[in-house]
Amino acid sequence: MQDLKIDVSNVILNLEATTNEEALSKLSDLMYQNGYVKEGYTNAVIEREKSFATGLPTVYCSVAIPHTDIKHVNTKSIGVAVLKETVPFVIMGELEETTDVKLIFMLAMDKEDAQLSLLQKLMGIFQNDELLAFLANAKDKQAIVNKLDQELSK
Repeated sequence: MQDLKIDVSNVILNLEATTNEEALSKLSDLMYQNGYVKEGYTNAVIEREKSFATGLPTVYCSVAIPHTDIKHVNTKSIGVAVLKETVPFVIMGELEETTDVKLIFMLAMDKEDAQLSLLQKLMGIFQNDELLAFLANAKDKQAIVNKLDQELSK
């Protein structure tokens, strides 16, 4: 995706969190500190997750794709967190059933249609167990950024 910024400063390895709210807060706060999202982004993404869950059970490890309205975004970007221990997220389309998430891809899109095409590309990544294993076990933030840039630019 042209002009989509995955900045190494928006990647967290071994994120420690006991709840999805804590994980979302830490990742979105980092994106705010780095200037990619506006002040209200953290609250907005946490509130949206309560109404529209984003957990996705995938074969290798479960992922979450939290996001919120474009009005909270400064620069289109993705924040990535590899959790030290999985945390439960409600499964997308469910009310209570959860999945234990290892990878969070926090989307900050500045246009509604951009979000849809990004989600389609991410779904391709989520269906690739080898790629998810690489991302979940990466020891280097730049390696994660390079791999995602490569996959999203296809």
